[in-house]
Amino acid sequence: MSERVPRRVSIVIFDGFELLDVFGPQTLFKWLPKHFDVDLVGPTAGPVASHGGIEVVAQHGYADASPGDIVLVPGGLGTRTLVDDSAFLTWLAAFARDAEFVTSVCTGSAVLAAAGLLDGYRATSNKRNYAWASGNGADVTWVPVARWVQDGNRWTSSGIAAGIDMAAALIRFLHGDDVARGVADSMEYETHDDADWDPYARLNSG
Repeated sequence: MSERVPRRVSIVIFDGFELLDVFGPQTLFKWLPKHFDVDLVGPTAGPVASHGGIEVVAQHGYADASPGDIVLVPGGLGTRTLVDDSAFLTWLAAFARDAEFVTSVCTGSAVLAAAGLLDGYRATSNKRNYAWASGNGADVTWVPVARWVQDGNRWTSSGIAAGIDMAAALIRFLHGDDVARGVADSMEYETHDDADWDPYARLNSG
């Protein structure tokens, strides 16, 4: 895919998605309008209920959305049913097939895996739900200790807040440290810049 400026970030939401999985990364991207344009894509255009019950408005429905340069799938309790939703998985596989980057936060990686989008790649997920998440996908090399994992154009992050660090790392990868550091400083957020930093794997290993 040829690079577009700004890159369009398509965040796929669904009933029961986790708010911070979406709006952590979204906040970083939206602070850089010269580089990124963010769309929320839901089952239909209109309100979509998060896991906490707060409704968020999707600009586009699955049926009419144009694929973004960056596709991001969040986690949340709703992922438990999505991994068995063949119609959704078929749509997602086609939607993300030609994306420049395919990314996830938390158990969103389980959905990517179930759609076949992580076959042949390394990936990670939320450590509290790691056993369940890593049971998805036919040919995924799951990484048990990682804040996020980059393998080619696949970027997957650990639980919830790790998505912010992954988004910052992706911004750094695309636009350099000054841009990534500048947006984090504007948010008064101190990023974890080491992809291998993962104390939560140990805390949840029992």
